[in-house]
Amino acid sequence: MKTWKRFAGLFATAIGVGCIGSTAFAQAEAAPGLTQHWAGFAALAIFVGAYALVIFEETIHLRKSKPVMVAAGVIWLLAAVALSQAGVPESAEEAVRHGLLEFVELFLFLLAAMTYINTLDERGVFDVLRVRLVSQGYSLRQIFWITGAISFVMSPIADNLTTALLMATVVMAIGGDNRRFVILACINVVVAANAGGAFSPFGDITTLMVWQRGFVEFQQFFALVVPSLVNWLVTAAILSFALPAGQPAEVREEAELREGAFVVMGLFALTITMAVLGHSVLHLPPVVGMMTGLGFLKLYGYYLQRSGTRFVDSGDPAAEDSAAFALEHDQHMAGSGQYDIYRNLQRAEWDTLMFFYGIMLCVGGLGTFGYLAIVSDFMYGELGATAANIWVGVLSAILDNIPVMFAVLEMAPDMNLDQWLLVTLTAGVGGSMLSVGSAAGVAVMGQARGIYTFFAHLKWAWAIAIGYAASIATHLVMSGIGF
Repeated sequence: MKTWKRFAGLFATAIGVGCIGSTAFAQAEAAPGLTQHWAGFAALAIFVGAYALVIFEETIHLRKSKPVMVAAGVIWLLAAVALSQAGVPESAEEAVRHGLLEFVELFLFLLAAMTYINTLDERGVFDVLRVRLVSQGYSLRQIFWITGAISFVMSPIADNLTTALLMATVVMAIGGDNRRFVILACINVVVAANAGGAFSPFGDITTLMVWQRGFVEFQQFFALVVPSLVNWLVTAAILSFALPAGQPAEVREEAELREGAFVVMGLFALTITMAVLGHSVLHLPPVVGMMTGLGFLKLYGYYLQRSGTRFVDSGDPAAEDSAAFALEHDQHMAGSGQYDIYRNLQRAEWDTLMFFYGIMLCVGGLGTFGYLAIVSDFMYGELGATAANIWVGVLSAILDNIPVMFAVLEMAPDMNLDQWLLVTLTAGVGGSMLSVGSAAGVAVMGQARGIYTFFAHLKWAWAIAIGYAASIATHLVMSGIGF
């Protein structure tokens, strides 16, 4: 699995860079510029090298954020040199600030959302859901459809990654040693979570980026509900024919909600509402509503702290500044069950957030050299918007949908709403064709290590591809784009 993943990613990256370079040479005479500058070629090489290290993450155990963060800094250093030599040194600062603003909005939005999800987990919400599912005595076929349906419905709110991890835990608890069931059910969960996340700004990073850029309004995403549902149902129906029969072994577990769980749910709903209405009605960035909601959660956390076990008090103010006291305090808080919002902030996916910083600035830097404009001219000029957007989904399966979608947003091709919805759909569900094409698939591989693998998923890629094609056809018919 690891070998195929490495070579597939490197091969696709090399092809993409090769196309950029060859097209740049072909257009050099007509449009000379930074695409022919030595710094531009160096930036391309650095980006490929950094992405190669990301692909080899499982082998070399180097967090994916580290190489892309370094690459981002070096690429912008090269861009600044090239722009200075071109006589426009101030352009580099303006472009970097633009990229940083986009990242900060995404970062704070995701930080608020992750903190709410971690708080719901800490309050026992997901444990109760999991225990109720595994304790009901459903058949394997029923569990397959129930976990898929919950994944599809839950993903638009809790995001595809969190949803896939939760449902994979349920599948493994029920499936036990039944490898065939676990593999098929995990594939179903990944496909359903990605499909559900495609019609909501909160369901996937790609949809969030499209929404924040203003290409698609919140309510307009719901035009993708039917195509997304078709994507999951077609794939699930095919997979269901291969399901083993029978009942799983009986599982008995207990779980209960902790104090404040329902209030946190309500605050999360209020936060989402503020983000949506603030953006749609008042034209404020969605992050303003999310951070306000995070403030509400912090205030409620203060109430939980005051109503629960008191903090550790050493009686010595100087001692309370020491690392030993801080460790004792954390252990006491965890052991006592008292709520501490900063523990949930710490549990955010910091490596993922830093990876977004690196990849967004890397892509932005390459765009400054002019490479994204060349790719955009080729894909959306020569191939046409429909064909280009379908290929975006295929590339998302190989290279991960987040950098691919961010590149499309940086290109900003001139498309109507139906085409923007199409590329949102394809980037969201296209990543399901390979297990490494989406955060949900990668997470479930780690959750069901040794059972749900790259090749186990690849065996059913043809079925997922049929669902992918069916969802595209459904959107084309519904929108009137045509084939």
